[in-house]
Amino acid sequence: MEDKWLTWATRLQSIAQAGLEYSKDKYDIERFDEIRNISAEIISEYTDLSMSKVKDLFCNEKGYQTPKVDVRAAIFKDEKILLVKESLDGTWSLPGGWADIGLSVKENVIKESFEEAGVKVEPERIIAIQDRNKNNKPISPYSIYKIFVLCKLIEGEFKENIETEESGYFKLEELPKLSEGRNNKEQIELCFKAKNNSNQEAYFD
Repeated sequence: MEDKWLTWATRLQSIAQAGLEYSKDKYDIERFDEIRNISAEIISEYTDLSMSKVKDLFCNEKGYQTPKVDVRAAIFKDEKILLVKESLDGTWSLPGGWADIGLSVKENVIKESFEEAGVKVEPERIIAIQDRNKNNKPISPYSIYKIFVLCKLIEGEFKENIETEESGYFKLEELPKLSEGRNNKEQIELCFKAKNNSNQEAYFD
């Protein structure tokens, strides 16, 4: 039964969102709005989020619901991987974040690497595309696809910014405390394997 509540809540939210977008009958719209409220109540009940916060995060989209996209850059130097320290909680992650509309995957990876780590990179190949809630904790009310991209380091060094406090290069066996929602050790291991095997095919679940 673990995390079943989230599956139910997100399915209800998806049905309600599509119904609100495509329904014309006012009574159907009322019913779908109520279904969306129920999904928000479920999320609020099982998390520490208030109902108003859940509605703001979870019930603010229109149209057919699709997954969000999170991109992560795997950048290596001297057999070590580049990580940045998150200002929000002091944990460490691969440079990355939400993909911006209007930019390709490559362009988003280049942008995030420079903004968070101060480095210029050349994206080379996809390492993995994963469903976040099948691989990362804590679980998210959003459906998210995480795209890990192997990148070639060109130049640059860390610059002060609002999202990250510092950066560093780490061996796999010497990783700092990771931001598990952004990336876990298994995902970083995938990055090392891809770096050391140019023939490794992209992993997807």
